[in-house]
Amino acid sequence: MFFATAYSYAFNMYKRIINNIRTNFFVAGCISLLFSFACTNPETSKKNSTPDQKKSKSPSQAYKKPSSGLSDTIIIKNNAAVFFNPDSLQLKKIKASLDTMIIESTIHDCFYQMKNAKMVLKESWPHIQVLDISKARYLLFIKKNNSQEFIDLDTQNDMCGLLLFNRIKKPQLADMMNIATELDFYFKK
Repeated sequence: MFFATAYSYAFNMYKRIINNIRTNFFVAGCISLLFSFACTNPETSKKNSTPDQKKSKSPSQAYKKPSSGLSDTIIIKNNAAVFFNPDSLQLKKIKASLDTMIIESTIHDCFYQMKNAKMVLKESWPHIQVLDISKARYLLFIKKNNSQEFIDLDTQNDMCGLLLFNRIKKPQLADMMNIATELDFYFKK
């Protein structure tokens, strides 16, 4: 009998403690939400912004790839995956026009996306010629029927990228994040 009473008492105390904890967490959560809404006033943030912040555009609106200092043309006659990067002069201009964090992030993304795409090409599509272009502005693609497709890399507003060419279709800018799918769709269909 004593043990049953002690057990019942301990169980009831446990339930009270748990309910108190739940109540305290709920109250603390409500108070923190109240303070977070009370402390964020959109009118105050507008008043405190500097003129430079009001004038600045988003990176996608403000960025335009600077022109290359090169005029060389690369001729491509085979099935190819053509990776392109800015030349050194373009890279200096890009660094001067963008925030340091944005440029470092973009360079990092380019490096790892290209590295991954090259691994996929090497493993799954070894017969595709891989070209790295950074010292030429123009690409001339020669198709099987001897027609030509001409691309000025200055018109590609991306800092880096990948063009796929199979000698039948027009060269296509590929999404390196989905490289396996892009290769299948472009080269198999």
